[in-house]
Amino acid sequence: MPPDFADLFRRRPDDAADLIAIDGTDRFILDEAPHVHGDALRQPGEVAVVDDRYGVLTLGAITVHGASDVRVVQDSLVGVRALEANAGTFGRRGFHHPESFEQAFRDVRLVLLRLSKSNDRLDEVARAVARWAAPDAVLLCGGVSKHMNLSQNDVLRRYFGEVTASRGRGKSRLLIAQDPLRAAATRADTTQPWPRSVHVDELGMTIVAHGGVFAGASLDQGTRVLLGVADQAVPTARVAVDLGCGNGVIATVLARRRPRLQVVATDVSRAAVLSTRATAEANGVADRVRVTRSDAGDELDAGSAQLVLCNPPFHEDTTVSTDAAEAMFRNAATILQAGGELWCVWNSHLRYRPALERAVGPTRQVVRTDKFTVTASRRA
Repeated sequence: MPPDFADLFRRRPDDAADLIAIDGTDRFILDEAPHVHGDALRQPGEVAVVDDRYGVLTLGAITVHGASDVRVVQDSLVGVRALEANAGTFGRRGFHHPESFEQAFRDVRLVLLRLSKSNDRLDEVARAVARWAAPDAVLLCGGVSKHMNLSQNDVLRRYFGEVTASRGRGKSRLLIAQDPLRAAATRADTTQPWPRSVHVDELGMTIVAHGGVFAGASLDQGTRVLLGVADQAVPTARVAVDLGCGNGVIATVLARRRPRLQVVATDVSRAAVLSTRATAEANGVADRVRVTRSDAGDELDAGSAQLVLCNPPFHEDTTVSTDAAEAMFRNAATILQAGGELWCVWNSHLRYRPALERAVGPTRQVVRTDKFTVTASRRA
């Protein structure tokens, strides 16, 4: 890889202190891509990139290898924004964001994918590639070795006739899947379709979830604790926000319990947005649950709600981090009207209360279990 590409690639200045966006896994994928399917890189529209964190893989394929009309599938809105910003820095386009997996993978011959910790995400993507891609398609997956495991190979073997693992390079390793098994992928799509749909007797409702969504098609323990006291949360509220909506359980339960309430559900993940819409529709409240994609609620109107509910993440993929939670707290303060409240559930060991006090306002404990704490923070 030319050093000027690696040296000039940067995150946004307001990102984490380490401003180098490209890492060893990105380099490894880009270095190996011409060897696994160089012909696809030379043909317009035959390369797809999945879950590119900062646009490195997309712009690398274009800048270093001459790919054009690259199809990009990014679950995180942060990744979408980073790609757009870095494309502007490089003065490069040559990519687009298809609306569906079929549009993303139809007849592609090379797919570059950054592995996440979710095997369900890998299953949904790998199945779609095997179902729609060209017969000679190669799926080139890369990840950090310590976060990879043999179950990822097993997922790929469901849909590809040949799966091989590279030797490690630095801290990274690649998985190379070839010979897509279209019949097996199509059959799986009939017998175990994505998104998953599960009826939860405890709630008397159906949860729908795409691969990689937090908690999948199940009820998370923290969400269970929050829903146990949610009826007490600002009973006069006319508009409520489910901040970080995931599979849509909180938004849907609120809408079912409070027929006069309008609910806005938002998440940084496209899979979560699609899951929440599907969950609301499956339970007959889609007309009162508006779902939108934003980063920690940053695109919601100021003073637009009297109640915000949140079960914030405490990790970003495989990295433990409270950054996303604290961004949610700050944005919740903006979204709330004066006198409105943020009801938040969190793992008790995280001790979020001081951060909630600083970001939102006076905070009281509503309930505490062995693992979880629910607090209510009032906007001054």
